[in-house]
Amino acid sequence: MPNHSKPDQAGAPRLLIAGFGDLGQRLQSLVSSDWQVVGLRRSNAPDENVISVQADLNQRQSLEPVRGDWDAVIYTATPAERTPDAYRSTYVDGLSNLLATVRARRLIFVSSTAVFGQQQGDWVDETSSTEPVQFNGQILLEAERLTVQAGGLVVRFSGIYGPGRNRLLERVRAGKVRCQRTPPRWTNRIHADDCAAVLAHLIRMDDPASLYLASDHKPAPRWDVLSWLARQLDVQGPVEIADSSDHQGKRVDNRRLIDSGFTFRYPDYRSGYSSLLDSSRPGI
Repeated sequence: MPNHSKPDQAGAPRLLIAGFGDLGQRLQSLVSSDWQVVGLRRSNAPDENVISVQADLNQRQSLEPVRGDWDAVIYTATPAERTPDAYRSTYVDGLSNLLATVRARRLIFVSSTAVFGQQQGDWVDETSSTEPVQFNGQILLEAERLTVQAGGLVVRFSGIYGPGRNRLLERVRAGKVRCQRTPPRWTNRIHADDCAAVLAHLIRMDDPASLYLASDHKPAPRWDVLSWLARQLDVQGPVEIADSSDHQGKRVDNRRLIDSGFTFRYPDYRSGYSSLLDSSRPGI
């Protein structure tokens, strides 16, 4: 394998981030002082803060520059579109190609709580059944199995929000939100900065479990979140609607992650969204 070391990182453990997008960049900023980070991405986007390798996870030959042994490999690639083909290409085919090319002391696959199918407000944790009804959850489960078979671990993030992920704020501000109030539609979320911090925590752990759920401390009814945001923005709140389905979503239990020693910077939606609102004033 080519020598990717920077002079001031000689001897540092090596981390490969496959799919060097927003989360990868946030993670790199957290660990660059003690890890030599290589970012793998499709585009040719030089970055003075990281060693970049341009490659296509669906073209195994293009992965040759990263062939070999790594201290840690994190798979954070995301599909270009929300279709079964795009998901399978990214999460199953791409991951398989990478696993055929690299070996890692610590392998982490970034998954989603979409693998759960519970819809009655149930609490879910790492022992809960996974019976997703949507293709995205089904394909992510396949990728999770590949990861575990390769000796890696899986982290399932709930709904990620943060800078650059402001669609909900924009919809509330535009007065375009409609929501069922009762029974509650439970939602779960995690700030992007906490996502990166979770990954940094997991690559440094001595003896991690094979699965973690990563979501903040406070699952919340969607109505409550929308109403709170509307008050902060001083705009009209959500319009109440009736829904013929009885789906109430699920609530994510993060105790295993907390018990491992992780501390959230944004433990609930109010603290996380307050930071976004503060950073974007005036003219949110």
